[in-house]
Amino acid sequence: MTESILALVTSISTSIATTSDLLRLLVLPVFAWAAVRDIKTRRIPSNIWLPLLIVGAIALSLDALRLAPFDTFLGRLFLIQAGISLFFVAPLGYLFWRLGGFGGADAKALITIAVILPTFPTYFIGTAAYPLVDTPTGVFSFTVLTNTVILAAVIPLSIFLYNAAQGRLSSQTIFARPVDVESLPDRHGRLFETQSGFTRNGLDLDALRMYLRWRGMTLAEIRSDPAQHRDPASITETFEPTDGGTAVGPQTDGGVVETKSDAVDNSADDPWGAARFLEEIDGTAYGTTPAMLREGLETIIDRDEIWVSPGFPFIVPMFLGLVVSFTYGDLLFGYLGWVGLF
Repeated sequence: MTESILALVTSISTSIATTSDLLRLLVLPVFAWAAVRDIKTRRIPSNIWLPLLIVGAIALSLDALRLAPFDTFLGRLFLIQAGISLFFVAPLGYLFWRLGGFGGADAKALITIAVILPTFPTYFIGTAAYPLVDTPTGVFSFTVLTNTVILAAVIPLSIFLYNAAQGRLSSQTIFARPVDVESLPDRHGRLFETQSGFTRNGLDLDALRMYLRWRGMTLAEIRSDPAQHRDPASITETFEPTDGGTAVGPQTDGGVVETKSDAVDNSADDPWGAARFLEEIDGTAYGTTPAMLREGLETIIDRDEIWVSPGFPFIVPMFLGLVVSFTYGDLLFGYLGWVGLF
């Protein structure tokens, strides 16, 4: 009885897809969970990628065993597709991270996709086979990447449309929007303004939260008496800054229990205690320098509204890119075929 049920399940499974392609569907629920977490916290735990990498290695091994000794056209094509995915697409994730275009989780996600999705899967549902649109190279991870980039373009477009609806039309309206200053501790992104104008390299709001928690103060307290808090002698004990995430510790202040230091730095050359903050913490506070932190604090102390470039949850368009890739296929080649170029 058990053997007949197993045979039936195996028969149904193989009529839908190969075992390796069925395993690859596991990326969808994992990335769905990661997308929700990215929206809420902008933090993705690193331990979710290893199981998917193992699944990818198993699926890749099953394909290799099925196509070995690679002396056929399909076997050689598999080697080319796997090579492009593993040695071109995967390094792109690392390169984008090094250049600052990706966060660490985004890079790990793309590397994982390169390992688990090197070739186009095929799923038979009824008389239809999915994905609908293939590409000449058939490197599925590259299709996921291009679909993700296309879908991610909706984010700056939506920012522009929001600003346009408010009557704001300028060079910065595609990258940022004005928000209430008091809401900064609960937001993700970067300041898009300095005291002298607009910037693409403003203070990271995670770093701002780290600073507030380190001082054990709210932004409202800082803004209520900036002259006093600018003086480094006003900093007595300091606290654990966490990693600056909104879901880690208090959202708007640093009232955590653990004391990190009770020393006082009376240096008049360190307004806001910016240099001391960066020296005491572990890490770099997202590339923040003392000058950047001071500039950011001086910019927000006396304004009610400020332009902010929101932190894009890139895992979200990556998940949507996966869904589109598994169902429709390659958006770019679909469009090129529609206009008659392919």
